[in-house]
Amino acid sequence: MIPRRTSQPTNASNDSVVQDERPYRRDLKSFYGLENEDPDAGNPCNIDGAHFQPETYLSKLIQEKSLTDLMDEEQKMVREIRGLDSDMQTLVYENYNKFISATDTIRKMKNDFRKMEDEMDHLASNMSAITDFSASISATLQDRRQQITKLVGVHSLLKKLQFLFELPARLNKCIEMEAYVQAVRYYTKAQRVLHQYEHMPSFEAIHRDCETIIKQLCCKLREKFKQKESTAKQLTECVDLLLQLGEPAESLCQEFLSHARHKLDEDLEELDRQIKLYIGETTPGTEQRPSQAYVTSGMDVLDFVDLGCNGFLSNICLVIASYNDMFLNRPQADESLDTIALRKLVIFVNELMEQYFSFVRKRVQLEKETGDNTILVRALDRFHRRLQAMNKLLPDTDFSRAGTEIVSRGAKDRVAHYLQSLKQHFADCLTDIRQSLASPRLVGKQDHKARLSDLLGNIQTSVVEQIKSVLINLQAFIASDITFAMKPYFRGPFCSQDVREGLIVAFIKHVCSVCNDFCEVSGDKTMTPPTLLLILSKFCIDLENATISYLLSLAEEQFMVEDKTSVTTMTELFALAKETGQRLLNHYVRFQGLTISQMLRKSVETRDWLNTIEPRNVRAVMKRVVEDITVIDMQVGQLYEEGIRKERSSDSSRRTHALSSAAQQSRRQQWNYAPSVDNSLMSNIQKLFSEKIEIFSAVEFSKVSVLTGIVKISLKTFLECVRLRTFGKYGIQQIQVDTHYLQLYLWRFVSDENLVQVLLDEIVCSAVHRCVDPTMMEPSVIDLICERG
Repeated sequence: MIPRRTSQPTNASNDSVVQDERPYRRDLKSFYGLENEDPDAGNPCNIDGAHFQPETYLSKLIQEKSLTDLMDEEQKMVREIRGLDSDMQTLVYENYNKFISATDTIRKMKNDFRKMEDEMDHLASNMSAITDFSASISATLQDRRQQITKLVGVHSLLKKLQFLFELPARLNKCIEMEAYVQAVRYYTKAQRVLHQYEHMPSFEAIHRDCETIIKQLCCKLREKFKQKESTAKQLTECVDLLLQLGEPAESLCQEFLSHARHKLDEDLEELDRQIKLYIGETTPGTEQRPSQAYVTSGMDVLDFVDLGCNGFLSNICLVIASYNDMFLNRPQADESLDTIALRKLVIFVNELMEQYFSFVRKRVQLEKETGDNTILVRALDRFHRRLQAMNKLLPDTDFSRAGTEIVSRGAKDRVAHYLQSLKQHFADCLTDIRQSLASPRLVGKQDHKARLSDLLGNIQTSVVEQIKSVLINLQAFIASDITFAMKPYFRGPFCSQDVREGLIVAFIKHVCSVCNDFCEVSGDKTMTPPTLLLILSKFCIDLENATISYLLSLAEEQFMVEDKTSVTTMTELFALAKETGQRLLNHYVRFQGLTISQMLRKSVETRDWLNTIEPRNVRAVMKRVVEDITVIDMQVGQLYEEGIRKERSSDSSRRTHALSSAAQQSRRQQWNYAPSVDNSLMSNIQKLFSEKIEIFSAVEFSKVSVLTGIVKISLKTFLECVRLRTFGKYGIQQIQVDTHYLQLYLWRFVSDENLVQVLLDEIVCSAVHRCVDPTMMEPSVIDLICERG
């Protein structure tokens, strides 16, 4: 292997192989466009380059590489040669069918071109024969050509003259047959010739007769134009013929619109009649169409809109389209005529559309108290769609704005109706609560009257469910298949202003307003039940805590409210609800406090405290006060939590008479040792160092705070009434017994028992100041009387 590689004959044979392969390699590179891709193509040692030199390449290999490298290079080169041979052989095999097909195509082309040459020779011979024949004909007719041309012209002129002479008869025949289009075509065809030659006597008579006939034709067209039973197609034909006859377009515009108005007025009258039927107004003497004679009651809003769309809107669209074709889309010599015609049409359409909008607006307003939205929304959608088509027909007008106003007004009326129904529902809920509170208890069934918490839960659930039902019904206005629902000028204001503000926020404000009205003090004896005030106060607090945020979030989610720049915030509504709940609770406390105070006032004012007998029992009014406060405690406890109390002392039941005894001892010392000092002055000095009690302070939302407020008002009234009376020996002792009894039970209802202690002590002290014989009862006797009674 090695001697063959190094010998000269071997090198020569290899050089011949490489030289033989180089053209194929160049051809392959040229075919695949790879000739300029090798940057080292000019290197004589580049075996793939065009300037490859075998001797240089071989000498370089021998100098640079070892024997092992030379053997490897030989094997590599042999593999590349075999690969190239295999690739070239594959290429030949793959393109063999193409070579055969190309050969057949070339052979067929040769045959086809041979036949084409024969046909071209035949065509050339035919063209030569035709040329010779034409030359012979031209030579034969050369002398008669001018004569024939003259005769043809005379024949044509005679035919025209014959047509002109027969034109009056033709016109009369067409008028008799009512072929007005044919008559106008005959006249317009000959009109220019008649005007051109009317100075000639023979043509003057023809022209005069034609003019007379055409005047009669114009009169007949105008009569047909004024007939009520003429269709729009016939009107269009009449106007077109009159315009061709040279009638003034401006007067025709007015006549066409006046005639079209009769039909449109009938459509509007029918809409007005349907509205009157719907509201129950009888229209005797109104001429009904045969198709409408069976209608005895007004149709629903969808049928009403269909009647308007298929009747009035369709007819006015047809009038506009016909008017455009007759007066606006025709080629006019005077551009000012187009402006006048367009202005007449716009005024005509705007006037009629304003009447139509008024009828639709009136009919839609009648739907604000119906229960279902589906028919109304479909009717408004159909109405909105037809108006969009009207804008395309008459671009100089914009009826979509008025239509959108009607649609928005209809949606707003529906929201207002639902708001009114929610207000009525809330009033019904309040009535139900009043009835439940006023229902008498049956003997043996103490829980016959509904618990306050159940009544509160019922009104909350009922109101929320009613609002959710209303929101579901209103979603029909923003359905995806409704055209106007996709318009931002409707969807945005409807969702944010109508639904959120006009329904949810307005209802919440209405609830707060109604609740505030209960707090107004009136002289009427039929006052609000105090328990209702308590329930409503808790209802307002629940509105603030959860219901308001839930309802607003529900509305914003269902109606995708995005614009919140000019809406009422939740914080404002929270503050409103809390303020209303606070007013209700304050009013409840004052009402209950004044009720108990009234009993105490009457019990003090109706008794003779100077001449009363020695006390043996607790007065019944004190027992009634404790019982009423206990009932109030139970009612408030059903709605409000307990609240925070101050730490109680262990001897609460003993403090009243202890303090009273201390006060008596102190006053006796004052009377014994300082008779010149005013007793009221000493009492006022003592109050300066005691804690100030605010009677009508704001009440917190807890049971303890509510009861504390009621007890403060009651005891304060008791104190003021005591200050207005004069007591005897047994009168002051009765006050001791009553105050001790109150202390036994009232301290457990208030947040700070010291408050009760101070007020009761003031009552006893005030009674002592106003007693003619301040002899106090022993504490043991007081305890015995209170335990017994």
